[in-house]
Amino acid sequence: MRIYSFPPVIDERARVLILGTAPSVKSLEHKQFYGHPQNFMWRIIYRLFADSDPDPVYENRLVFLKENHLALWDVIESCEREGSMDVNIKAEVPQKLPELIAKYPQLKCFAFNGSKAYDTFLKFYRGHESFRDVALLKLPSSSPIPTPRMRTLEDRVEAWSVIVPYTAT
Repeated sequence: MRIYSFPPVIDERARVLILGTAPSVKSLEHKQFYGHPQNFMWRIIYRLFADSDPDPVYENRLVFLKENHLALWDVIESCEREGSMDVNIKAEVPQKLPELIAKYPQLKCFAFNGSKAYDTFLKFYRGHESFRDVALLKLPSSSPIPTPRMRTLEDRVEAWSVIVPYTAT
């Protein structure tokens, strides 16, 4: 089954672009980035920038994101995938990231949500001129699936804290 990413959540204030791979089944159902309630992403963002729990209203989350100089998108524009696991991604088509960075040159950092997002970016854009002045940070996935090093929300918040300095204007 072919799935498609959402349009980017971005404005001219954005300094950090958080890049996932492709929307999960739950995200597609809810038509929201990180729409699965067990995903850590929104809790990570709110802990980093407000030390609070996320607003339950998605539109308010997007406002909060932009107010904190963050943007969201996926590295993959479309792909074939059964279920939500990144290991099942096939026949991926990349987003037009060079066009996005040309439109939003104030972006200082791409924060990749997990290895698959980072590896997919490199597969299509390694050494691309458009990204020479952009920090590329491979961060642990916000997925609720524990790994040997990332078991809790606190583990992820600590790892993701490296994006905070890039949000300064």
